[in-house]
Amino acid sequence: MSTTSSPPATAAAAQAAPQRESLLQRLDWRRYIIYIGFVVIFAAFAVTLGDNGFLSTNNLLNIVRQSAIIAIIAVGMTYVIACAQIDLSVGSTAGLASVVTAMAISSYGLVAGIAAGLLVGLVVGCINGALVSMLNIPSFLVTLGMLGIAVGVAQWITDSAPQPILNSTYNLVFGGGNFGPVPGLLVWMAIVVAVGAVGLAKTRFGRQVLATGGNRMAADFTGVNTRRITFSVLVISSVLASLAGMLYAGRLESGRFQWGTGDELSAIAAVILGGTSLFGGSGAVIGTFVGALLIGLINNGLVLAGLDTSQQQVVRGVIIILAVALARRK
Repeated sequence: MSTTSSPPATAAAAQAAPQRESLLQRLDWRRYIIYIGFVVIFAAFAVTLGDNGFLSTNNLLNIVRQSAIIAIIAVGMTYVIACAQIDLSVGSTAGLASVVTAMAISSYGLVAGIAAGLLVGLVVGCINGALVSMLNIPSFLVTLGMLGIAVGVAQWITDSAPQPILNSTYNLVFGGGNFGPVPGLLVWMAIVVAVGAVGLAKTRFGRQVLATGGNRMAADFTGVNTRRITFSVLVISSVLASLAGMLYAGRLESGRFQWGTGDELSAIAAVILGGTSLFGGSGAVIGTFVGALLIGLINNGLVLAGLDTSQQQVVRGVIIILAVALARRK
């Protein structure tokens, strides 16, 4: 008497199909669009610009150097945007910190210069944080106003003149030299990104930042001091912006009010490209880091391709818009 195993096999196949479909649904490629985009654009530049030195060690290190300062600013911006706020003053804060650091080093020495530069970020951050968290003024308006104030003060105290930094130790440590074979800017970037990633993903403070950005009222009811969190993220953003300005000053051996101009837009683009929701409640510092590298990669590739400034702006804007459009929607 013959028997058949078709019904059990059919049942097993029918059961496996929903499992495969469920697995595909869980593997949402939109979550990884920044990494996919980075690999695709890197490969495209490597193929088309290989003869122009794109893959040379010096050029790859140059991409990292160009991206490092934006990445440092963008780490602070990640906290701000994850908290459903915005900070438009980071670029001008960097410029102000660079000139204050240069002037303080010239007059009072190395330690005073470093302290003065960091103090700029602390003061700007406290003012921004207090106005937003205590007076409930929208962060967009507060930081937009601070953008003008900081750049105006930097021009005023320097009479728009560059402030040279002749201290070789400062220039070596803050971006102008290498730690062994590793560029100093890369070391600073690695430290800030590592601390920022752990702080946002693994600490109680990071969870409170995300909770405040996701639903402030619910966070208040669960005992989160949302005013303190809002104040803190704006201070963090400004202090990291001042560090970026100090790195500009060390790498270029001078403080200028122009350093950092427009960096707020690049930092915001890096944060959004990296997967942080513009409406708050989610954030990924590693994604932000890759977003900053992607912006640096695009800038470098377009220069090597021989495009003029206007063409670079058009192509850069198109790439960023496409990347954000393809990214996962919250």
